[in-house]
Amino acid sequence: MVKVNLGGCSSFVNDADYKTYVQKALAAFDTLQNEDGAGNDFLGWKTLPIDITESLICDIEAVRDSWKAKGVNLVVVIGIGGSYLGAKCAIEALSHSFVRPADKPQVVFAGNNLSEEYLAELMDLAKTCNTAVIVISKSGTTTEPAVAFRIFKEYVEQTYGKAEAAERIVAITDAKKGALKTLATQEGYKSFIVPDNVGGRYSVLTPVGLVPIAVAGFDIRAMLKGAAEEREALLVKSEDNAAVQYAAMRNLLHLENGKSTEILVTYNPKFTYLAEWWKQLYGESEGKDLKGIFPASVTNTADLHSMGQFIQEGSRIMFETVVNIEKANRSVVIGSDEQNLDQLNYLAGQHVNHCNAMAQLGTKLAHIDGGVPQMEVSIENINEENLGAIFYFFEFSCGISAYVLGINPFNQPGVEAYKKNMFALLRKPGFEAQTEAILKRI
Repeated sequence: MVKVNLGGCSSFVNDADYKTYVQKALAAFDTLQNEDGAGNDFLGWKTLPIDITESLICDIEAVRDSWKAKGVNLVVVIGIGGSYLGAKCAIEALSHSFVRPADKPQVVFAGNNLSEEYLAELMDLAKTCNTAVIVISKSGTTTEPAVAFRIFKEYVEQTYGKAEAAERIVAITDAKKGALKTLATQEGYKSFIVPDNVGGRYSVLTPVGLVPIAVAGFDIRAMLKGAAEEREALLVKSEDNAAVQYAAMRNLLHLENGKSTEILVTYNPKFTYLAEWWKQLYGESEGKDLKGIFPASVTNTADLHSMGQFIQEGSRIMFETVVNIEKANRSVVIGSDEQNLDQLNYLAGQHVNHCNAMAQLGTKLAHIDGGVPQMEVSIENINEENLGAIFYFFEFSCGISAYVLGINPFNQPGVEAYKKNMFALLRKPGFEAQTEAILKRI
């Protein structure tokens, strides 16, 4: 279960103001639970941990087993935004940082950029491997994944033949409509559905996240179990509800203390992509109507040697939320050295994780002294259950927090602006008038 510690904010806020914002958060909790707020047609994520059926899990595991039987050792997951960040986060967190076990495929991601070098180098890798593809898109026409899928579809068909390619491509898309749905039906791809009532950034516990995570060799049943247990804890309306506390404090710091930026901090590089997933979740949910808290991130202790100076003494615009991992899954002990030239013998016999914990505590004290409030969001260790729990915690908290801000957490009207300009510059049919106007501007 996820725990929240607000102690690092106590010197920046008073109890009366905090209690006021707790009441605001409880009112937002009611809005979320009663499903009568803005965007209430996109609340399917709330029950995903208990809605995912045994038959769906078995279908996902069947893809994993089928590709394993074929000797697939490279899976290219094609998607952008919410169609890849959750899966990327989970796989990065759960995988060995340097060694890929022989019985698990390497999972790589495409369609999240338009870099020609990236695609060419990924194709170089595919040509040395036994390759399969997961393509994730509700429409099938989003430019970045559509470009990547066209390239990899052609490669898989040319390499393995059209019939075999149909067994090596899985589509995760709309149930009834869209270009990818049409293609999947025509070609006979195994397909999974992106629920209509779940937005992309809330979709990690749908097949969007579950299929890549399972194919990578990790336990999606445990992940759903952790999310379901966290859901049960967060359904209790209380001032002690961790999501209510987090939402209340971040809005108090923002609206009353002028903190415009929230930095998600991790002290384990395995959680770097948790921060990337979190940034989309909060940035796309809250950044509208000229409102919102800007989501940023650092991975310490590395970033203490790059961003640490600004956080310590720069503009006082930020607060920190530290993702605290209480226990390491591995053990490394610092040895003794007779010469002690590095002057580290005082640490002999200590676990590296102890040093990391003391760096975390020392940084907390220094940043608080420097005027940076700090919250902690804690899990016991990194595993599938705790990842499911923290995914659900941040999603639920986001819904509450955005309603406190008076924002619809479930739309994203601003993401279309760049696409219209890009289509015009690429001279996509139907955008001719915009092309002429844009060329005059540049």
